[in-house]
Amino acid sequence: MDKFKNTNIISAIGNTPIIKLNSVTKDIESEIYVKLEYMNPGGSVKDRMGVYMCQKAVENGDLKPGGTIVECTSGNTGVGVALFANTYGYKCVFVMADKQSQEKIDNLRAYGAKVIVCPTDVEPDDPRSYYSVAAALAELPNSFVLNQYANKANTLCHYEQTGPEIYEQTNAEFDTFMASVGTGGTISGVGKFLKEKKPSMKVVGVDCKGSILAHYKKTGEMGEAHSYVLEGIGEDFLPENVNFDVIDDFVVVEDEESFQMTRRLLREEGIYAGGSCGSAVVGAIKYAKSLNKPEKILTIMVDSGNRYASKIYNDEWMQSHDYKVENSKDALDEKILNIIGDNGRLV
Repeated sequence: MDKFKNTNIISAIGNTPIIKLNSVTKDIESEIYVKLEYMNPGGSVKDRMGVYMCQKAVENGDLKPGGTIVECTSGNTGVGVALFANTYGYKCVFVMADKQSQEKIDNLRAYGAKVIVCPTDVEPDDPRSYYSVAAALAELPNSFVLNQYANKANTLCHYEQTGPEIYEQTNAEFDTFMASVGTGGTISGVGKFLKEKKPSMKVVGVDCKGSILAHYKKTGEMGEAHSYVLEGIGEDFLPENVNFDVIDDFVVVEDEESFQMTRRLLREEGIYAGGSCGSAVVGAIKYAKSLNKPEKILTIMVDSGNRYASKIYNDEWMQSHDYKVENSKDALDEKILNIIGDNGRLV
């Protein structure tokens, strides 16, 4: 049992599989592969950099023993940070925007974290924004604000860990790396590493309508942000971890097409993923359709669908936003009801 002597939950992060999409891509010639990052122990790619940022903060002396870690998060980074905190004896305070799913809030509270919810539709520098509130919490005694948007350990984690892992799995035998872009750490770190190994590699970001990132890449101007429903993708400011020199281009997607694809991924591919994963696949398909010849494209399945069961996977929620929902009732329903009668309830 000596080989288990120094292991803990942190050692389970990484080495996630890559699979090929087969059904949702049947109308294109290009091949799309996805790396299932939701198979990390905390359920998302953010386990990697959440832990890595904390490790660097300890090494640099910014995070003291028994201290409090403060972070603004859409939910996934918070879980990664909480994995580290619970393993090594730290406390956590997370600040979230009010559009995040209840499951994400409940997850963080289950880890023992304090969670603060702030309004979404305010400017980033508004004192009520979740960025500003997190910064203000730096006043807490023995605390450290990680700030994933500007913390270079975010990008460095993916440059040192995720990028090499992808290269080892694939030998870079694909043409384009794509990822939905929020803080920018994943696409910037992985993209930089892959381009160093294979200069012909293209790196394409997926942004959502309402965000300013794609517009900035195209025009060099900030543009005007407006609200959108997707979580964990897009921004209304320019995060320091978005390296626009690494990103060759952007594809823009919308809320509804992303959510419809998210549901299709589960129904047709067995992939239970979050909304930004649907965005990534929609973006990859749009990009593939713009090409003159077929390519192999790799993208990231960022997080698990279990954080969106009350939203994206809930027909009533979809209908409340005027999103199309296919009728799930079929002949099997009638047969079941005929058998069970009043002895049970089909839900």
